[in-house]
Amino acid sequence: MHRHPEMAEQRERVLETVMEPELIQRGDYGELLAIRFYPQTPLTNKYLVVVYREVDRNDGFILTAYFTNRPSGKRVTLWKR
Repeated sequence: MHRHPEMAEQRERVLETVMEPELIQRGDYGELLAIRFYPQTPLTNKYLVVVYREVDRNDGFILTAYFTNRPSGKRVTLWKR
């Protein structure tokens, strides 16, 4: 949490973003980025990005999570709500 201290109290939002993303993008090394907009965060209105890796269809793990102003326009979008 020392690199993203604003994420300390965001466990529920992280889980919600992975389970119900608005957008999924492909990462650089096989990971996936689940993205969801939140109108109120510890920083202001931001997108939450949760970087995760799937082991199989029913299992995976979260690598990191952070807030950003907007999703990357350079990444490949795999799915959008």
